[in-house]
Amino acid sequence: MSDGLLEARDLHAYYGASHVLHGVDFRVRRGEIVGLMGRNGMGKTTLLRAMLGLLKPRGGRVWVRGTPMTGAEPYLVARMGIAFVPEGRGIFPNLTVRENLVMAARPGLDGRRDWTLERVLESFPRLRQRIGHGGWQLSGGEQQMLTIARTLMTNPEVLLLDEPSEGLAPLVVSLLAEMILRIRTEGVTVLLAEQNLHFCAKVADRGYVIDKGSVKYEGTMSDLLADEEVKEKYLAV
Repeated sequence: MSDGLLEARDLHAYYGASHVLHGVDFRVRRGEIVGLMGRNGMGKTTLLRAMLGLLKPRGGRVWVRGTPMTGAEPYLVARMGIAFVPEGRGIFPNLTVRENLVMAARPGLDGRRDWTLERVLESFPRLRQRIGHGGWQLSGGEQQMLTIARTLMTNPEVLLLDEPSEGLAPLVVSLLAEMILRIRTEGVTVLLAEQNLHFCAKVADRGYVIDKGSVKYEGTMSDLLADEEVKEKYLAV
C-alpha cells in the first residue's frame, strides 16, 4: 500500500525490444503540482502512459490512491479519478465549445459533480466568450484551454498534462500557468510533463528530471532552479 495519490516504483517499460523506462520511482501526493521534465524522447510520455495503463509495464509497480493498478486497463485508472490531457489537444473541431464541454461531462468519485459547465466557464472566461464557436475556429491557446476544461468536466482528482505549453505564445503560456494554479486551489492535483523549465517553475511545487528513461533529479523546484549542473546537463538551460 502506498501513501501517494499516484505512484510508480522500479518501473520498466518497453516499446517492442526498446527498453525505454529503466527502474523509475515516481510519486505525486494529494494537492501537489509536480513537474516531470526532460528533453524530447527521454521517457516523459512513456512514464505517463505506463502509469495510465496505455502501455503495459514489464517490471515494477503502479498504485493509484493506494490501490495496486500495475498494467490495469485505462478505463479502470480513469474511474479512480485520473484524467489525461495528451499532447496534441484532440478537441472535436466540428463541435462547438459548448458541445465539446457538455459531451465530456460525467460525475467523479463518489458521484461528485464539482466541475459543472458554469464553473468551468468561470475558470476559463475566454471559453465563455467563444461558447458558440466551432473547435476549428479556435486559436491554439484556446484549443488548449478547451482541452483542459473538457477534461475537468469529468470531475477528476488528478489531472495529467502532456506538454501543455508546446507551441503556445509566451502570453498564452502565462495564462495557462494561472489556470493551472487556479485548478489546484479547486482541489485538483496536477502532474505536468514538460520541456519548459520556466513554465514548470511558475506552477510546480516539486520536480523530476528524466533522461534516457531514468530519473536524474527529484526535489523542490527552487532547488532545481539553483542546480546549474542538472539544468545544463539534462534540460539544456
